[in-house]
Amino acid sequence: MTSLSDSSALSKAEGVRMQRVRNVLEKTFNPIMLEIEDESHRHAHHKAMVRGPEAGATETHFRVLMVSAAFEGVNRVNRSRMVHEALAPEFSSGLHALALTLRTPQEAEKVA
Repeated sequence: MTSLSDSSALSKAEGVRMQRVRNVLEKTFNPIMLEIEDESHRHAHHKAMVRGPEAGATETHFRVLMVSAAFEGVNRVNRSRMVHEALAPEFSSGLHALALTLRTPQEAEKVA
């Protein structure tokens, strides 16, 4: 797992959109853990989208694992809505999909 302390080392390998996504999520949710994986290459077979790779957009699909106290008392659907709202500008400029795993610190401890 990648903790926030490791994120600076990863930023060199990250694309521009992933860096923006990481910055927004860190600023908005102050996560104690954040992992972001670009899965865009796995979706190259998708039907052409106006905002997709065929239109010049890259970094269109991400898998996100985030642990944050901001999710305490919030159900899974509303956690996803919170993330989608925070990333609305990215969705309007080519981000197509997120696979989200959003946990509270207590939930993360149970999984570990």
